[in-house]
Amino acid sequence: MRIFRGGTAIRYCPYYCEENIWHLCADEAEVGSIPTGDRRVVFISNARRKVAVRRQTAGRGGAVVWDYHVVLVGGGKVWDPDTTLGFPVDFDLWIQESFFPLVPDHEPRFRVIDAATYRSRFESDRSHMCDKKGRPLHPFPDWPRIGKGMNLMSFVDLEKPFVGEVADLESLTRLTAPRPPS
Repeated sequence: MRIFRGGTAIRYCPYYCEENIWHLCADEAEVGSIPTGDRRVVFISNARRKVAVRRQTAGRGGAVVWDYHVVLVGGGKVWDPDTTLGFPVDFDLWIQESFFPLVPDHEPRFRVIDAATYRSRFESDRSHMCDKKGRPLHPFPDWPRIGKGMNLMSFVDLEKPFVGEVADLESLTRLTAPRPPS
């Protein structure tokens, strides 16, 4: 499925933010102005896997409590196909409108990963979106599965070491800032 965001048709399937962002990382028509080395994938979750995110299409004006959410950050902007704030949206505005005021016990933490690393390491067999009988909880995307295995929950689990760096709101800005030219 393709939807229009920011004047561009992007690959998008509701409830598959990790796959939407995997495709968006390589969408030069949409993010080509951001140097490849400055593109960061940001997983949003917490130890309880209940993070409140405001200004999401699914929230219809209120906060949505996701087990995790994934966005792309680069050049001071955020690409979040599920936000109502715009596409892309200014990083500071996205932070302020998405998370403040903080919801107790639902505060966000973040895993920040270089987009190239995410593209090369991420795999999903979509089993996390199936019930106990193997039936999809939400329709699968119309594109092939990514990779041959399943490591999505390693990205989501912010308590165990994996790729990228884990941050709180205060340190997120530092980790997503553009890198100085070499």
